[in-house]
Amino acid sequence: MTTPTQLGFVSVQVSDLAASTLFYRDTLGFQPVPQSPPDACIFATQSGATFAIRKPLVDLNQTDQLGWGVGLWFAVDSLDDFLQRIDGQATLIRGVQATPFGNTAIIADPDGYWLTIQESPNR
Repeated sequence: MTTPTQLGFVSVQVSDLAASTLFYRDTLGFQPVPQSPPDACIFATQSGATFAIRKPLVDLNQTDQLGWGVGLWFAVDSLDDFLQRIDGQATLIRGVQATPFGNTAIIADPDGYWLTIQESPNR
């Protein structure tokens, strides 16, 4: 039996592809891949799964909470430096907190998705 052993692709459906592309590119620092399809923006990552945002496959106005129960975590070398760099560009949901996985903070993207930013200096 074949079992999944590696996360290959993560995609988030967004209400405004252009605004979200700017947020993930300019605020979080992801670099878009030039060959992205017209209804999506694929971002280059240093390792691991591919990350993309895309136009919705469903009517997002028919849901109460986007992504409820799903956690998106992104690693940074220095959490304090990252939070200082994005100050005023993203909504801070929860400030720096020590967790079993290291220091984390939670921010929101333009659609309100909560993104956990994890300090991982040796990534």
